[in-house]
Amino acid sequence: MGETMVISAGTVVSGDTVFRPGWIASVDGIIVEVGEGEPNERADHEFPSGTAVPGFVDMHVHGGGGASYTDGDPDEVRRASDFHRANGTTTTVTSTVSAAPADLLRIVERLRTQVRAGISAGIHLEGPWISHDRCGAHDPATLRSPASDEIDRILDVAEGTVAMVTLAPELPGAMAAIDRFVAAGVTVAIGHTDATYDQVREAIGRGARVATHLFNAMAPLMHREPGPPLALMDDPRVVVELIGDGTHLHPALVRDVQRAVGFDRVALVTDAMVAAGMPDGAYRLGSLGVTVSDGVARIGETGAIAGSTATMGGLFARTVAGLVGRSGEITDEILIGCAAMTSGNPARILGRADIGALIPGRRADVVVLDSDCRIEKVFAAT
Repeated sequence: MGETMVISAGTVVSGDTVFRPGWIASVDGIIVEVGEGEPNERADHEFPSGTAVPGFVDMHVHGGGGASYTDGDPDEVRRASDFHRANGTTTTVTSTVSAAPADLLRIVERLRTQVRAGISAGIHLEGPWISHDRCGAHDPATLRSPASDEIDRILDVAEGTVAMVTLAPELPGAMAAIDRFVAAGVTVAIGHTDATYDQVREAIGRGARVATHLFNAMAPLMHREPGPPLALMDDPRVVVELIGDGTHLHPALVRDVQRAVGFDRVALVTDAMVAAGMPDGAYRLGSLGVTVSDGVARIGETGAIAGSTATMGGLFARTVAGLVGRSGEITDEILIGCAAMTSGNPARILGRADIGALIPGRRADVVVLDSDCRIEKVFAAT
C-alpha cells in the first residue's frame, strides 16, 4: 500500500456532484475514492467549513510573483509557478509573447526543459502570428505572418511540448498554419485578430478550438459584421477564454457569456504577467515596458492593457460572487460551473484526463476554499 491521504471538507465538488459534507481519499497522489458524510478512516486534513474543488488549471499565463515565463529562464519559471501554485493553480501552461524568430526558438527550447521536468504542462505560443492592429501588449516589430519553415523549426525544437498556439486567421498563410498545428496535435486558438466572421468560421472548420481572451484584442461584434466574438461563441466546439478580473471585461458581460455558451464552454484564465502578487510599479512583458497602477498593467507607451495581475484563486472568488448576485446563495450549480471553468474545461482542452476533477483516477490536486471562496489550503500531487 502506498502513501495515503484523506481530506474531509464541509463541501466537496466532485465532477457533477456536490457532497455536503464530503471527503477525498488518495494513494500516492491519485484519488481512489470520494464520498459523502464522514470518511471511512480518520481524515489527515479536516476543513469542516471549507469547500474542496479541483486544483486550478491556467492555460494562459505569462508569469507572476515577480517572475516571468516569457524568456524561459528556469529560475524565473519555477518562481512564477510556485507563486501561482500557492494561489491554487496546480497545473500551468507557460505562455510566451511575440519574439523574433531566433529568440522564439531559444525560448521554446528553454521552456521545453521545464515541461519535461513537470513544472509546466506545456507551452502556449501567443504570437508572433497575430494582427498588427490588434497586437495589444505584443511588440509590433516582432509580428509576422506564419511561414511553414518557421513552424516546422519550432515544432522540431519543441519536441511535442507546444500545447497551444494563438494566431490571427486573416493573415497570409494562417489557414495552412492551422492545418499544420492541428496535424501536430497542437490546440489552435484564435486571438489578437481582425478577422471577419467567415474567416473565423473557416479557421474553426480547420480545427481551431479556443478563443484567446474573448473580446479582448479582437475586432468587436458589430451588427453587420459580427466578427470573431460571435463566430467563436456560435460554435459548440469552441471553448472561450475569459479574463474575469474586472478590468478586461465588464462583470455583466462575463455573466452573459457564461449564460450564452454554458459553463462547459468557458475557461477562466489569468493572462497574468510578472506583476501578479506584486506592488504597483514598473515591470516588463517581453521586450516592452509595463506600468502597474492600482493593480492594472499597461504598456507605458500605448496604454494598452498588458495582461493582468490576477490569480486563479481570485478569479474563482470573483466569478462565484458575480453568479451569486443579490441572492447570496452559492448553489451546487454555481460551484460545479466554476470548477468546470477553472479546472475541468482547460484540462479537457489540453487533453489531460488525469486532472480537472475530484473523481477516482484523477490526480489529487485539491484546493480548499473558505466561506468567502478564498484560498485556505492547496494540495498539489506533484
